[in-house]
Amino acid sequence: MTYKFENKPKKRPSIPHPDSPKKIEPYIAPDELIDAVNLAIFLRRPLLLEGEAGCGKTRLALAVAYELGLPFYRWDIRSTTKAQEGLYEYDAILRLHDVQTQKAKLENNNQYKGNTKNPDIPEDYLTFGAIGKAFRSDERAVVLIDEIDKADIDFPNDLLTVLDEPWEFKIRETGETITAKSDCQPIVIITSNKEKGNLPAPFLRRCIYYYVKFPNNPDALQKIVDIHYQHKQDVKENINPPHSELVKKTAELFIKIRDDKGLFKIPGTSEFLDWLDALYCCQSKQNPQPPYPVNKLKAGELIPSRELIFKIRQDWQKNTSFSQPSP
Repeated sequence: MTYKFENKPKKRPSIPHPDSPKKIEPYIAPDELIDAVNLAIFLRRPLLLEGEAGCGKTRLALAVAYELGLPFYRWDIRSTTKAQEGLYEYDAILRLHDVQTQKAKLENNNQYKGNTKNPDIPEDYLTFGAIGKAFRSDERAVVLIDEIDKADIDFPNDLLTVLDEPWEFKIRETGETITAKSDCQPIVIITSNKEKGNLPAPFLRRCIYYYVKFPNNPDALQKIVDIHYQHKQDVKENINPPHSELVKKTAELFIKIRDDKGLFKIPGTSEFLDWLDALYCCQSKQNPQPPYPVNKLKAGELIPSRELIFKIRQDWQKNTSFSQPSP
């Protein structure tokens, strides 16, 4: 992948930022997705990614941060998450506790030996969130806001007040204003599974949008398998890639399974790779078990290791063998 800053291609530096991902993230991005990332970098707008679960939305942010050697900060969203948490959290209760402890010690003429935090310094009780860390960084950071659709309806619009000019927020407890440097405004990648419907229109207008599709052909899946096993070889010795015939047959049957219109949960790229790993048994000197016979991957045969593909009871119960997809 090649990403650009101010229309100039940039690659991972020899000495990346300490908060940059340490491990390479194998990722094949189509040209359109690379263009979307470059637009987000150039226009300084959040990139909103939607797509099936397991299609690589989260992995993209890691791949971008690794590729560019930039700091990476992840923010996992829950149903109770508030926009404030991504900026900073202030532990007022701990500070009050330390004040009372300090007072009691002094009254008893004992030297105060509290924790490393000083109750006279309110900044000691600040913890910065993903966006707060990115704003304070001396280098442009990649911020992943994962599964934004889990939060309440006001959450996305609350982010707009920060992820736009003047790119700053105020810490009420200290009166300090944190402003991102003009050349260090973060690259924000946001994922959504549409769990609670569409996101607010004002938020969508601010974002660059991209839908991550499943690579619905055997050749595209072969490329993903190639880089997947290349990564395995990089981190672990004696891992051999599966034979192309096994990959082709597995990909064809996996696509056939996905074409079943009656599925409650369609398996994605991550399920495909897990399934192929199981069928291939990750051949190595330490694991000489033979791969699953290719000639048994055909209509009428039982689906091997189907627990890796079907994650809903209804799908599990009705999918026992390879058959033609439902009309």
